[in-house]
Amino acid sequence: MAARSAITLIQKSGPKSSSTEFLQLRCHIRPGASKVREGVAAVTDESVELCVSAPPQDGKANKAVIEILSEILGVPKSDLQITHGMKTRDKTISVASTCFRRGKGSESNEDLVALVRQKLLSQESDA
Repeated sequence: MAARSAITLIQKSGPKSSSTEFLQLRCHIRPGASKVREGVAAVTDESVELCVSAPPQDGKANKAVIEILSEILGVPKSDLQITHGMKTRDKTISVASTCFRRGKGSESNEDLVALVRQKLLSQESDA
């Protein structure tokens, strides 16, 4: 079985040749971490590991994940959505790719994935 990539660009075609594309981030969340360790712990081929100080209660950790990724990637929180794993530590988060393409010319799909990976790696801590 092939391993799933931590960052994937998904393209969906809609009616009348309109298509939308978004990035999927596969994340493993470590809730309840100290405030000092909050952020990207590691970026592997299979997942992005995030530490959040919020407890896994009443969606607090989910909200913290969105806030941290929004800050790291430099995108509005409204462009991020948890699509799978609302009640588990393994989550799939969708990011609207248009927020990365605004005013940047026509980057290839591989460049877009590499850009996001680089942003995450630059925030990686020694957790």
